[in-house]
Amino acid sequence: MNPFENARSIILGTGSCAPENVVTNEDISRRVETSDSWIRERTGICERRVASDGESTADLALEAARKALRHAGVSPSDLDGIIVATATPDLTFPSTACLVQGKLEIPGTFAFDVNAVCSGFMYALKVADSMIRSGQSETLLVIGAEVMSRFVDWSDRSTCILFGDGAGAIVLGKSGNENAAGVGAVSLHADGRYWDLIHVPGGGARSPVRPGEPAGNACTVRMKGSETFRMAVRTLEESVREVLKEEGIGVDDVDWVVPHQANIRILQALSERLNIPLERFVINIDRYGNTSAASIPMALDEAVRDNRIRPGQRILLTAFGSGVTWGSGLVNWTRKSGEER
Repeated sequence: MNPFENARSIILGTGSCAPENVVTNEDISRRVETSDSWIRERTGICERRVASDGESTADLALEAARKALRHAGVSPSDLDGIIVATATPDLTFPSTACLVQGKLEIPGTFAFDVNAVCSGFMYALKVADSMIRSGQSETLLVIGAEVMSRFVDWSDRSTCILFGDGAGAIVLGKSGNENAAGVGAVSLHADGRYWDLIHVPGGGARSPVRPGEPAGNACTVRMKGSETFRMAVRTLEESVREVLKEEGIGVDDVDWVVPHQANIRILQALSERLNIPLERFVINIDRYGNTSAASIPMALDEAVRDNRIRPGQRILLTAFGSGVTWGSGLVNWTRKSGEER
């Protein structure tokens, strides 16, 4: 008998890390023509964290990972592998996951990155969950980490106000009962026809930054805001309803929504379309901005630490990002919160 035949994955622990450097709306208004009230009204953001010189995606990922491992009571040596969701890796190659693995001193485990930008954590979660369900792994570290500030044009008020830096992590383990609480349905989608809604035009093989040439603004985020908004709201609603249908539950059965922290207006529109009160959304965009792939695990860790998320609750995760990509998933929470971190 296959010991993994009825396996399903459960979240054993969470962790997060944000740079100490806080950049407020007032700080940005001294660089571009904008104001605190203008930014708050349109995005819901009051401040964001920005990595200091020498602080990298791998550094933030490592600290979030260590916190998640401590919360789970798991040693790095217990891990079978590491998956890092990031669109802002330390290097073109090797992967940020390999850099984290080296710092955790666990050679031999597999380590790789996933790039689905803001949906990256959902993609990484699906991969990790599938590996545990199939019996390929028992304990995995899943991280979402970004230093978006290095890819922002700080003279463009339409994008520089949005992004922040940070990392979040979970330790995913095995449950021996397919009917046990844990990670449920996870739905992923993409539509590459709309790749240019959110993109960074330079720095890749198509438009490399050549030796001796300044990068300029070629390696900064470009975004079509209104088109992105409309597509995000529509696809997120469809994705959430797909997951709920697969799980055989309704919106009233969801205790918390932990969404990608893109824009408060997107979250408000999603709340209205799903008829889930905004009070049941875990929102921290006001303090961290859009941290891309890091936003869901950061918000999840925050809600676990302050005891909003409790055992027996159903947690809905959902994200939309460049690609375009989107995805949603359901987690039946089992971990006791409020424990020694």
